[in-house]
Amino acid sequence: MKLFILKADNSKEMNNISEELAQEKFKITQQENHYILMKKKRYGNYAAHMFFLFIGLFLFMPMLMVNVAYLAYSLLWTSPNVLITTETKAESGDALEFNTIDEVLEKANAMF
Repeated sequence: MKLFILKADNSKEMNNISEELAQEKFKITQQENHYILMKKKRYGNYAAHMFFLFIGLFLFMPMLMVNVAYLAYSLLWTSPNVLITTETKAESGDALEFNTIDEVLEKANAMF
């Protein structure tokens, strides 16, 4: 999933934003003086997992592998990453495009 970037004016605001995201089950993966990187693990739709598990156990065994592949896809590619930073420019010198916290929470809590 796309990297969401949130702007903070100082380190205190950065910590406040990270605490707010921590309440939404985001975990800090990396932290430095000028940024905090957070991630929320998504495991996929539980109904889809139950469907694949039921079909795999009782009808068609390869569906268990589909279930594992769906879980891996959900964890690796749909888990949202959030960068909270005080910087305004990227290393290349381009201006960063910032998101709002409402955008981040909307995408993080979406079903698919």
